[in-house]
Amino acid sequence: MIMSMAFGVFLHKSDSPYKDELLEQYQFPKIYLKQARQIRGNWVIYKRAGKNAPDKDYFAVAKVLDIKQDTQDSQMYVAIIEPGSYLDFGKPVPFRDSAGYVEQGLLNSQGMLSGRKQSALRTLSASDFVRIMQRGLDLESDIAHIGKQESEQIRVDELINRKVRDKNFRKAVLTAYNKSCAITGLNFINGGGSPEVEAAHIKPVKYNGPDIVNNGIALSRTIHWMFDRGLIGIEEDLTIRVSRHINDRDAVNSMINDSRKLIKAKIKTATPRSDFLAWHRENCFKH
Repeated sequence: MIMSMAFGVFLHKSDSPYKDELLEQYQFPKIYLKQARQIRGNWVIYKRAGKNAPDKDYFAVAKVLDIKQDTQDSQMYVAIIEPGSYLDFGKPVPFRDSAGYVEQGLLNSQGMLSGRKQSALRTLSASDFVRIMQRGLDLESDIAHIGKQESEQIRVDELINRKVRDKNFRKAVLTAYNKSCAITGLNFINGGGSPEVEAAHIKPVKYNGPDIVNNGIALSRTIHWMFDRGLIGIEEDLTIRVSRHINDRDAVNSMINDSRKLIKAKIKTATPRSDFLAWHRENCFKH
């Protein structure tokens, strides 16, 4: 589908008082309604909001399906996110790097950062969108042909295909777990210098599992195979369970790290969501 060049930025705080569900909706007050309507049907980039520089990166992209008034609060509105469109960046994009501010639309006529332009919900130029997407999704080869004039069209839906999603999901999950298996704790590197660990979806894509880092776990190839087949499960408190259907439970138990719990991701926001773990226990794990 060809989309017009009307993009946006949604600021997100982990402790926000708003009812934000990144995969489903973004809540905002009426003052941002005009900007929100301009990006209806188009793509937005999520940016972390915080006082510290590392907390200000751009970390995901999603498509806005519609803008509606919040049924629970007449003073609030919600941007409805198109199911399956949300994607974490394999490498979050810093707010500012050695080349300057990535979102150049925030600069005033003197080239200085403008505080008035940094609203929590704002429109984003096509050139800024392309620049952030290139860095966040490593799309240099795929996106290089896209023009940066506001009147041109971008086939964003086609760009963010399964190949791109898989690559960025793997990068985000492996980075979160420091390229180590979260069940064994091992970090094997092959002869080519690449990690042997894989990124496993907790709730599989074929069952509408999203490509977000907290629906993923870094697992060695053998452990990944067992997890996907329900021979290994994870409790809500991250305790690792071994199915009674395994023919050599002692061997499998010897592979699990001494804590008998999933090793925590180094990135707090990557902690597996309890609803995804519950789905795996209820629909995949062989009790």
